[in-house]
Amino acid sequence: MKINLSGHHVDVTDTVKQHVEEKFAKIASHFPTLISLDIIIAKEHGEYDVEIRTNYEGTRIAAKGNNAVMYPAITSAAKKLDAALKHRKGQLKADLHEKPDVTAPEIAYEKVQEMDLR
Repeated sequence: MKINLSGHHVDVTDTVKQHVEEKFAKIASHFPTLISLDIIIAKEHGEYDVEIRTNYEGTRIAAKGNNAVMYPAITSAAKKLDAALKHRKGQLKADLHEKPDVTAPEIAYEKVQEMDLR
């Protein structure tokens, strides 16, 4: 899985890159069809905002995390992304199950006509 990491008013150092790769290694193993992640780390008004975007099985999925410290913000966003990916995977698996055939209900008028009311 390719990780595109960028910073907005933040220097993205090697230690930050290493931390991000460690956090998303688990997600990469659970979702092998995931091709890439776009991660933006921004610092606005003393808080770190981490935004993650990806495409998974034809759906665009995004997650955000924020905290006064950068590393907990990354962890928060990673947990939210993991939950969103699990939700999408569950939706895809649910679509594979067979749905019962819909049968049209008989019209009450036809039922009454069939009855012998005399």
